[in-house]
Amino acid sequence: MNIIQALILGIVQGLTELLPISSSAHLAIIPWMFNWEIPEYFDVALHAGTLLAIGIFFFKDWISLITGGYKLAIKKEKTPEGKMFWYIVLATIPGAVIGFVLDKFLEDALSAPLIIATALIVMGIILYIVDSKSKSTTNYENMTLKQTFLIGLSQALAFIPGVSRSGVTMTTARAMGVKRESAAKYSFMLSAPIVLAATILKLKDFVFNIPFFVGIISSFIVGIIVIKYLLKYLQKGNFKIFAIYRFVIGIIIIIVSFIKF
Repeated sequence: MNIIQALILGIVQGLTELLPISSSAHLAIIPWMFNWEIPEYFDVALHAGTLLAIGIFFFKDWISLITGGYKLAIKKEKTPEGKMFWYIVLATIPGAVIGFVLDKFLEDALSAPLIIATALIVMGIILYIVDSKSKSTTNYENMTLKQTFLIGLSQALAFIPGVSRSGVTMTTARAMGVKRESAAKYSFMLSAPIVLAATILKLKDFVFNIPFFVGIISSFIVGIIVIKYLLKYLQKGNFKIFAIYRFVIGIIIIIVSFIKF
């Protein structure tokens, strides 16, 4: 892997991890299309870059969540932040466990380009239908335990390349009436614990060379920009553009699959 490849994949990760269009699909398909040899650990390393973007962008939110969670657990002081902290903890557990088990046994079987393309298209259609028909009644601060738990459970489906963790969690949130901007924010916050755990587990495999740092830095910078403008866009916009993108990319992958083989 060279620096240019690392830069391209870092930019792609920064865009696709935080938008509901599946980073796992893009990080699998791009090397497949161009016959790049990419180390297995590099995917997780790139996710560490977008994890850092979420941590920095929402730094004050994380401090408030952790402080609130501590006060609720130790001092029994109830705050919206404390409630949301424990909601995120509870929502992370089932999705992480189920996703880990399924990924361990089915990862190779689901990595075929045609399966990825199908997942992109199907999830894009579902995202569009759910988003267009759902009401926007709940803010991030007012989300319930039921809503947060079901959203967390849904991210178990992210083990299928092409589904997208942000895509499935945002879709589930919208199905339960969560406002678009709030759905995106909660999706970002919810992804952090799982990505952090994956990064720690893979840390021993990292090779700290120039492409490694180029990939992480580029995914971090692009991630910060994407978070800022996506949240701003979703104040008035919808998910239609992402659904269309998923459909188009899925069709392109299918065409390339037939050309290559």
